[in-house]
Amino acid sequence: MIALVIAAFLAFQEPASLSPEARALIAPVAEAIAAEEARQAALPPATSDRERLERMGALDQVGRRALNPIDLSVLPEGERQAASMAMWTQLRATDRRLMAELLTMVPPEGWFLRSVYGDRAASAAFLIVQHSGLEHWRRFVPVLEPLVVAGEVDGQSYGLMYDRLAVNEGRPQRYGTQVTCKAGKWVIDRENLDDPDNADARRREMGFQWTLAEYEQAFADDPPCEDRP
Repeated sequence: MIALVIAAFLAFQEPASLSPEARALIAPVAEAIAAEEARQAALPPATSDRERLERMGALDQVGRRALNPIDLSVLPEGERQAASMAMWTQLRATDRRLMAELLTMVPPEGWFLRSVYGDRAASAAFLIVQHSGLEHWRRFVPVLEPLVVAGEVDGQSYGLMYDRLAVNEGRPQRYGTQVTCKAGKWVIDRENLDDPDNADARRREMGFQWTLAEYEQAFADDPPCEDRP
């Protein structure tokens, strides 16, 4: 049954022009998503929104974990972009479903407080919103900011979403969490970083354990990325 789900999913999502080699290379993304969906379908219904969020968080992450080690540089240059788009199309379809479900669950406080839902469920909610889009970041970033001070929201989570919103609105990021591809490597775009000399201090305030340099070094062993024009 899982194999049939994967085959149908790939047939719908992948461009027909992809070679068998490219399809095989990116197949783990769809396979991981389908396997997690099947695993969760076999579980008893969630007994609380906390448990529901935890399951949603697992589904949000499983495809991304499968995607991370995939090295598209082994494909012919003309096929890499299509293969990348096919993988991300699969992930984005799951992201949209999770975000639509999460919006039906937002509590009156405006966010999933750690003291009520626990760290794991609150983190899952953050990841789902982080993987959504501009409309939702604009809604939730102002809600998250005061909750960081109250200890109800993880400072790193807030910093990540703040930066993603800023970058997508064409503003400098504050914490240097968003990287860009240059010369085939993921690097921090320091030209679009607010007050770079004090960025590490701001990161410490939010609970980031790594400096900017250490954070950038963490991407050093990633497969080569594709520079964007």
